[in-house]
Amino acid sequence: MESQPNNPLHGVKLADIVEHLVEVYGWKELGERITIRCFTHDPSVNSSLKFLRKTPWARERVEGLYLKSLRDAKRKSEE
Repeated sequence: MESQPNNPLHGVKLADIVEHLVEVYGWKELGERITIRCFTHDPSVNSSLKFLRKTPWARERVEGLYLKSLRDAKRKSEE
């Protein structure tokens, strides 16, 4: 396996990303931030994973929000 020091998502599972976002934002706010049906109608990690694996644009938005949440947490801890 190649090392990817400049890729913050390297080695992070999609399931872990979704679970982290649900923990930080909850399903309701997550559905407001990224308006996709798997977050707004009967949400679950499994249904979200199925959709995100098939839909590159949605996955990119979820990964972007994940990275933003990590940056926000880092800033908050530095204050």
